[in-house]
Amino acid sequence: MSEPPALVGAPGLAAAVSPRELLIQAAYLAASVLFILGLKSLTKPDSARRGMQQAALGMLLAIVGTLFHHQIVEYHWIVAGLVIGGVIGWPLGTRVPMTAMPQRIALSHMFGATAASLVGVAEYYTAYRPLADGTLPGVDPARMAALGFEVLFGSLTVTGSLMAAGKLQELLPGQPITFRGQNVFNVAVFALAIGLFLFLIAFPASAAAFYTMIGLALVIGVSMVLPIGAADMPVVVSLLNSYAGLAAAATGFAIGNNVLIICGALDGGSGFLLSMLMCKAMNRSFANVLFGAFGTPQAASARSATGLVAKSISAEDAAIQLAYARKVIVVPGYGMAVAQSQHQVRELAELIERRGGEVKYAIHPVAGRMPGHMNVLLAEANVPYDRLYDMEEINQEFANTDVAVVIGANDVVNPAARNDPSSPIYGMPILNVDQARSIIVMKRSMNPGFAGIENELFYDPKTRMLFGDAKASLTKLVTEVKAL
Repeated sequence: MSEPPALVGAPGLAAAVSPRELLIQAAYLAASVLFILGLKSLTKPDSARRGMQQAALGMLLAIVGTLFHHQIVEYHWIVAGLVIGGVIGWPLGTRVPMTAMPQRIALSHMFGATAASLVGVAEYYTAYRPLADGTLPGVDPARMAALGFEVLFGSLTVTGSLMAAGKLQELLPGQPITFRGQNVFNVAVFALAIGLFLFLIAFPASAAAFYTMIGLALVIGVSMVLPIGAADMPVVVSLLNSYAGLAAAATGFAIGNNVLIICGALDGGSGFLLSMLMCKAMNRSFANVLFGAFGTPQAASARSATGLVAKSISAEDAAIQLAYARKVIVVPGYGMAVAQSQHQVRELAELIERRGGEVKYAIHPVAGRMPGHMNVLLAEANVPYDRLYDMEEINQEFANTDVAVVIGANDVVNPAARNDPSSPIYGMPILNVDQARSIIVMKRSMNPGFAGIENELFYDPKTRMLFGDAKASLTKLVTEVKAL
């Protein structure tokens, strides 16, 4: 951003700021406040919608403020970009189902990182190309550091996000893709990229080093994500979100844009904290997520289900249990999201409540494919917010629950996390469904969850399996309860 014009008058007076510059900075300040308020509002389900509206308004103000900048001399390409972005963004926001939201978010990070990287390349080309007389521009270490950081993290986020989206969409194998010496290769490539970054700070006019660093960063993004299993992709997407935010903040420093610095720092910080919280919810470390190849086929270390028999139940018998239960806890999972059965869940809960029962919803932090996945689906079905309980709030209530209904959840209710030290999910905090007096599990089949291991809960003497599509099963339950 260019320097404001100097104040005409006595020496020593502060530089004057033009009305246009004041308008731009006012728009940026308002946008930054709205971003912070929006992020704060997203912490509670009943204010999340307002938070999204605040953030959207903030982005609108940031765009409008930028369009007033005096360095913009024509708007043809800008208008074209706005139209193309709107055409792409509208279906991404309205047509993508909730089950595909994690990969849509990964693509959004890819677009943001691409924008930051292209800005960095353009700024480098403009600032460090040879002058008309053939001489090289002067060294500006601080600006080069910002540009280098921007394109380094931006480029690895581009390819990393594409790999994550591919795994989540099952265009790439969900299992880790590894080769001998992979971690050594990754460390070596990253070290070389960092070495070029430091070299550029001292010798910024070295274009070959700059573009080589970008190429290495693109390779890092691929090699970093491919060895990680699909089970860990939500954590990876959150981490890539942090990288994209850091790249945006570096862009702000490079071009002197305050709103980019603020929103990039918010994005980077919140993404990193979310990644930490998700790892804590799975009782795992960043190192284990990034290098543990979680999601590989399990060896015989996990307990086998050989000789165990899962008992099934009919919709009629399950309806009788639910109709006369005094306390019911519903545990939604990815199966509910796939079947889009949240409306049937709410209808069944209302029928139980009309018969004098109490229904609560237990939400695990990593249920589904991203944090808050179940909250959003249930809110979409108009389930009251005060019926949704976090794991810490509701775990102690399972022991006094007549029926726990598990809809498509798997690893987050697996007692092996408490009972089997050889299990890959051992130590992961889970919902204490196995402590309920009676358990009904709705699943299409006995296939394992993301961890690739058998679920001990399915073979518990108190558990009955209601097989089939969750939406069809719940519709039948609703019909049977109404008939009682």
